[in-house]
Amino acid sequence: MATQEKNLATAIGWVPPPGWPALSRAECAEKLTAPGMRFEMETIDIDGVQTRVWKNAPSSLREIALAGRSHGDRLFTIYEDERVTYDAWFRAVARLAVEFQARGIAKGDRVAIAMRNLPEWPVAFFAATTIGAICVPLNAWWTGPELAYGLANSGTRLLVCDEERWDRIAEHKADIPSLETVFVARAAGSLEGAETLESVIGTPPEYAGLPDAELPDVSIAPDDEATIFYTSGTTGKPKGALGTHRNLCTNPLSSAYGAATAALRRGEVPPAPVQKVGLTVIPLFHVTACSAGLMGSILAGNTMIFMYRWDPVEAFGIIEREKVNSTGGVPTIAWQLIEHPERKNYDLSSLEAIAYGGAPSAPELVRKIREVFGALPGNGWGMTETMATVTSHSSEDYLNRPDSCGPPVPVADIRIMSEDGSRELPTGEIGELWARGPMVVKGYWNNPDATAETFIDGWVRTGDLARVDEEGFCYIADRAKDMIIRGGENIYSSEVENVLYDHPAVTDAALIGLPHQQLGEEPAAVVHLAPGMTATEEELQAFVAARLAKFKVPVKIVFVEDTLPRNANGKILKKDLSSLFARETESGAT
Repeated sequence: MATQEKNLATAIGWVPPPGWPALSRAECAEKLTAPGMRFEMETIDIDGVQTRVWKNAPSSLREIALAGRSHGDRLFTIYEDERVTYDAWFRAVARLAVEFQARGIAKGDRVAIAMRNLPEWPVAFFAATTIGAICVPLNAWWTGPELAYGLANSGTRLLVCDEERWDRIAEHKADIPSLETVFVARAAGSLEGAETLESVIGTPPEYAGLPDAELPDVSIAPDDEATIFYTSGTTGKPKGALGTHRNLCTNPLSSAYGAATAALRRGEVPPAPVQKVGLTVIPLFHVTACSAGLMGSILAGNTMIFMYRWDPVEAFGIIEREKVNSTGGVPTIAWQLIEHPERKNYDLSSLEAIAYGGAPSAPELVRKIREVFGALPGNGWGMTETMATVTSHSSEDYLNRPDSCGPPVPVADIRIMSEDGSRELPTGEIGELWARGPMVVKGYWNNPDATAETFIDGWVRTGDLARVDEEGFCYIADRAKDMIIRGGENIYSSEVENVLYDHPAVTDAALIGLPHQQLGEEPAAVVHLAPGMTATEEELQAFVAARLAKFKVPVKIVFVEDTLPRNANGKILKKDLSSLFARETESGAT
């Protein structure tokens, strides 16, 4: 272990127990991936690229759905007082899949989902993907115009949404010529231009009474297209990352491999799979919750608990009542669970693991999770374009390297490249992180130029700056240029800056990220006003809020007398702007 990482481990008060690690990571890999073992690998051709894959991974999302059906009366989802078993969920999936086909949805057609984490979400997702349709999970925090863009850009023919999302979308339906059918869940009022989802499958408590039916017979290959998850770019409109069935079916084994390795590293035999209860507090429209969370949960027969909205005290009650084994998602969640004064009033002893990704985390958080809950910490690195997990980090290895995001999973490769992409850099040097493996998506939907720029011979250029140590552990040094990650949500500066520029008083604007203990970062803006024009912080915040999702609104706006500093190419020197803001270390996730 390099001196820098050793010092950090010491700083958080962790000392490796005697005899740890019992095996090197190479020895673990040799044992776990041997012929005939669960984690055996094979090399196949994917679009002309020789790629290592998990030999025993499910072949498609149909296979995952059928595995879920086998769990029978085991609880699949809990939402408030609604409890849905795996058998009931599958009945609803099969019924809705038939209805989708009756509405003309065929293989390759797009079916979008726009809703909160509700029991209806995994029903709609698998009803679409098991008949070969491409599911488009849309960000439920988006505004009406943002949602309309995603629907129109993807060419969505059928939408399943909740009432809140429909209220935002309805007035823009004329801008979505492809959209033919809309099913709205949990509608309290009358609907115009849409139907209720309940008219087809009933409410979640009624799923168990649906007929016991088979899925429609559709042939699906591992590399058939399955999803479009939208990810914002540093310029222009959001881009749709086109994922395959193989992409989503890779994550369950990657996660399980991490758990098996942790056991071997501490000298234990990897335990047999045990059904767990997890509190899912990050949105299913993110690849972290959908690909890295939902897929593995269904295969294992785990129970997933959803919340209407995140509230730490309510979460304490759920953890105590339902004996939750794992939670997390982004560092925000972990910090709030640790620091909330009500924590001491609840029995949280069932918690075994708190894992997160999608936002920067302080090494101190690693120690706190172990110290406060006695739980094992976990994190990893991935992005929408990699359908979640590329590197994985947990347990003692994470405590030992608390600033790393872990080594790549065995079926993935990472490399650190020079800025121009012409050469691989030596161990320890910082450069652009490139990744490849069966989790990397095909490219961007209907965007060949962006695809050619980002995806090269099976590798995805991530835009993140990173280094790799002598044992293969990855360390993210900085993230994609101009991107701010607020509690796991990506905010691209150019999008917010463009809105600010639309204000008649603004002639110069830049968005930067302010450090925040729980959220990782918050957006803040520096603005120069036109001579003789006036605007207040509150006015500009309201101006942005009327046009973009609330998490993108700058929490602070500083006004400067002069235009913003630029380099010789005319680009704003953002690194010089943070000094304009008082350092923020206090709390207060919203």
